[in-house]
Amino acid sequence: MNDSEDPVMVRVRAWLEASGLTQHDLGLKMGYDAESARKSVWQFLKSKDPRIGMLRRFAAAAGMTIEELVGESTVKRSKK
Repeated sequence: MNDSEDPVMVRVRAWLEASGLTQHDLGLKMGYDAESARKSVWQFLKSKDPRIGMLRRFAAAAGMTIEELVGESTVKRSKK
C-alpha cells in the first residue's frame, strides 16, 4: 500500500488557509456540533487517505461539488 498523501488533502488544506476560516468554523460548516467541530476537522486534516463521506462534507461546506474537489488537474484525452 502506498503511504503517500492524497493530493486532494493538499487542496483541502490550501483552501482552508486561503478561506481565513478557523478549524472550528469549518467544523461547524461541515455539520459538527460546537464541542467537536475543531477536533473533527483537525482529524480530517491530518488524514492521508480521507473517507469519501468526509470529502463530501468538506466540499459542501466549501461551496463546491465533490467533482470539483477531487477532479484531476490533468485529464488525458484520446485523440480522434
